Amino acid sequence: MLVHVVFFWLKKNLSESDKAKFVQGIESIAAVKSLKGFHVGAPAPTAKRPSIDDSYDFGLYTSFENIAGHDEYQKDPIHLQFLENCKHLWESVKVYDFS
Repeated sequence: MLVHVVFFWLKKNLSESDKAKFVQGIESIAAVKSLKGFHVGAPAPTAKRPSIDDSYDFGLYTSFENIAGHDEYQKDPIHLQFLENCKHLWESVKVYDFS
């Protein structure tokens, strides 16, 4: 199994329309065939602790059977369309992959 976690910091002062476009785009990733797991959301309202970083706007969790599934995802037209349509909406992105 390979887990691919992505955190997005959106640009400040985005319109509601742009935020909706981002949400629609990121949710479209759920249709990628090589995915074994998928979840997207905003920071959870958990208690603040020094080890918690909730400065991001959205987190994306995906999992794959293996690295080959992840590599298919990276080239999948749905993923590429999301990047093309939405990359101008975020300031920063961080990716964490583990197996």
